[in-house]
Amino acid sequence: MTAIPLQLPRRLLEFTLDGQETRVPEGSTLLDACRAAGKDIPTLCEGDTLAPKNACRVCVVEVEGARVLAPACSRKAEAGMTVLTDSPRARHSRKIVLELLASSTDLSTTPRAAEWIKEYKAKPERFGPDAARLDEEPKIDNDLYVRDYDKCIQCYKCVDACGEQWQNSFAISVAGRGFDARISTEHDAPLTDSACVYCGNCIEVCPTGALSFKSEFDMREAGTWNEEIQTETTTICAYCGVGCNLTLHVQENEIVKVTSPHDNPVTHGNLCIKGRFGFQHVQER
Repeated sequence: MTAIPLQLPRRLLEFTLDGQETRVPEGSTLLDACRAAGKDIPTLCEGDTLAPKNACRVCVVEVEGARVLAPACSRKAEAGMTVLTDSPRARHSRKIVLELLASSTDLSTTPRAAEWIKEYKAKPERFGPDAARLDEEPKIDNDLYVRDYDKCIQCYKCVDACGEQWQNSFAISVAGRGFDARISTEHDAPLTDSACVYCGNCIEVCPTGALSFKSEFDMREAGTWNEEIQTETTTICAYCGVGCNLTLHVQENEIVKVTSPHDNPVTHGNLCIKGRFGFQHVQER
């Protein structure tokens, strides 16, 4: 039986969201309120298992009386505030953010990026072919996962998941400063010389596919990756007695990757190397 910790009831706050009176529990973010109201706000750096980092700024909304736009993922709802999620100012800001990201980063494997670019009429091509890009070949230095920094938007979710928020390995860090800043291993060392324990929890939180399973990378390169025909089955990891939940992603009777439910009270989406990558024995022929 899984123990679910009980929390004290939270009082409800009332505020105006796009002209409608809204009530949310105290401590909720504006993004929580938007989702509860059925409003679709684009997000990239926000993660349901990580503290907000405010890195991408694509979820900004307009708060009446505030000088600057507020990131909905981290701004807490306050009683009496008036929030506009679809104002011309907020939409223009999202459009610019999407143009800057798409002109400098490969968003081809970012879920919903193409949909948002179309919705906000963003034109990343206006920056021309000389827009700053890494133009770096994917790093394939192990059999478990691939690092493709051309797809990295520097949202820091992998840094936080590897660091103090979950794994405490601190194998992922930021190298360089300013325009030269980029996600790397600590001291930009080779992965094999780093503190990486190959848990793959960085892959779990990566919003763009910059970090991906080797199996997924190979299938995308071969043109055989097809999420529409994949099935998902959640089961219990058999490697030890912790009882972590595994979600097996299966395509054509082959396990292609393993994730874990983010709402699971044991794993919160995190796994160890055995749970994440130790599935090959299931389909040995």
